[in-house]
Amino acid sequence: MKYKQLGNSGIKVAELCLGTMTFGREADARTAQAITSQYLEAGGNFIDTADVYGAGPGDAEILVGTILKGKRSDLILASKTGFGSGLNREGLSRRYLLRAVDASLGRLQTDWIDLFYLHIYDQSTPFEETLSALDTLVKCGKIRYIGVSNFKAWQIMKMLWISDQRSLPRFVAYQPQYNLLEREIEREFVPICQTEGLAMVTWAPLAGGFLSGKYTADTTEGRLRKVGRPDTDSWDNRVNNFSSSILKAVEEIARKRKVPCAQVALNWLRSRPWVTCPILGARTCDQYAENVACLAWELDPVEVEALDTASATPKPYPYHFVDWLHRR
Repeated sequence: MKYKQLGNSGIKVAELCLGTMTFGREADARTAQAITSQYLEAGGNFIDTADVYGAGPGDAEILVGTILKGKRSDLILASKTGFGSGLNREGLSRRYLLRAVDASLGRLQTDWIDLFYLHIYDQSTPFEETLSALDTLVKCGKIRYIGVSNFKAWQIMKMLWISDQRSLPRFVAYQPQYNLLEREIEREFVPICQTEGLAMVTWAPLAGGFLSGKYTADTTEGRLRKVGRPDTDSWDNRVNNFSSSILKAVEEIARKRKVPCAQVALNWLRSRPWVTCPILGARTCDQYAENVACLAWELDPVEVEALDTASATPKPYPYHFVDWLHRR
């Protein structure tokens, strides 16, 4: 396992992050323990969780806390908050953030969280209030660094500006959905990360299993379909339309390489210079072992170009107009 700098922070993380969304849901306690052991034995040191993961809120954090007992000081642990339910029991207000972090620390059985993400934008809370609360949490040692996930580009830039103007903590990482089916972040978010020094830690590297090659248009099984994710419909539509060329390109490389399709999709992400590390989750030990084997090889430039071409989408205004001007 190789290691990379986490944005403008002073810490280094493994080139693959272990995701725990399946822990306590598809992966029971014994399986979660075994998957984590495999990851740590391979040299992994970066584990991602959230207060809403698991069969019920907090279940994954409880499992992670139990599994990491005695190993905590050697690992980079990330969690997140923002989703919730009930009056004043969700969002990014000072009141909720302070309570949410304390609750996560209790479930994780730790005194600190290395990287704490804002999981979703809260339209009810001013950015200044959220950043001030995070400042409090950093200063009291409960979190070390802050990150952001599922925000719009302008929201990230405005919060970075507020941080700079008020000497408040600055994001060091951005966690977006990114894979061969979802490349829209390349237009705005990649430049933000590159110019502002944010690590890019990506989720859904296999598009919920679509890029593993196991899906067809009438397939009804799969993790994202079972939990009713709102983005599943868009992936369904792509399976029926534009994604056929992507899957064909992935399958062709997999066939020539004699590797699973999932490894091809993961290695395309690893070829992106702006990706710090993909988040790799698994339901079973065999699935984890098969996917992590992507580290044993890399795509060549011709294969990368083939995948880039197959997954390219037309640029909207003003991108195509600006490109035209630059070509003149």
